[in-house]
Amino acid sequence: MKPLVPADQAAVEAFWRGSGFTGPVPDAWAFGDHAELADELLALVLAGTKTATASALWEIEADGDPVPRTGDLSIVLDGAGHPHAVIRTTQVRVVPFIDVDAEHAYLEGEGDRSLAHWRTAHELYFRRSASDERAYDPAMPIVLERFELVTSAD
Repeated sequence: MKPLVPADQAAVEAFWRGSGFTGPVPDAWAFGDHAELADELLALVLAGTKTATASALWEIEADGDPVPRTGDLSIVLDGAGHPHAVIRTTQVRVVPFIDVDAEHAYLEGEGDRSLAHWRTAHELYFRRSASDERAYDPAMPIVLERFELVTSAD
């Protein structure tokens, strides 16, 4: 996922080092496609409610980003681009949109946590945020990622 606003790289590096990590600074990004959504989803992560996310494989490929892998660390930004948390990917699988299951929808922690809500919200999201000409299709490949909160500044 791409940051909504450019992250202050110095702040990201300071957050990373201040969290006790060594080694290269991982990617820093925000959930969603606008600041309010990024803040809302970050709050769910910090509360322990959101432990999964979904991305369109087509978008990942169009942006030239790598597909997440188990063990990856990421710095999660708020809607203003400030770092707040480090998460670790614990599972990745790719399924067609129509095959996303109720368990994954629940783990994403959004709305009423139902599969019906997930499908409605994510179809709208994929339609409005597509940078690829293939905006939405029920058969589109979705990268389902589970993660754990490793540390936070909050």
